[in-house]
Amino acid sequence: MAPVSTPPTKEARSIFNRLGYEVLDDGDEFRARRKWREVRVSALADTGEMPTYGTLRCFVTWAENATQLRKRIRDSNPDYEWAVIAVDESGDYEVARAPPSKAVVAQ
Repeated sequence: MAPVSTPPTKEARSIFNRLGYEVLDDGDEFRARRKWREVRVSALADTGEMPTYGTLRCFVTWAENATQLRKRIRDSNPDYEWAVIAVDESGDYEVARAPPSKAVVAQ
């Protein structure tokens, strides 16, 4: 069983490195950059504050916490695009995307 009280920071960095992103900053929250895209990545254990800012955000959590985290984010109705990555103790992961952005493009 994964240590649910410890955020999967190492696993989050590894996932983004394998996906070809440049990982910037240290700690449980970092930036992952590839080409024009920069994503704020937050590694969360079973609890954590929801950021109120950003454009593209990804939350990485242990698999057993992913459903609850998705619900918390959905219920908070953030103004940013978001996704949740559920990772297990072996390093395997699954990506769950959020509904499309509510942002309206001006014509």
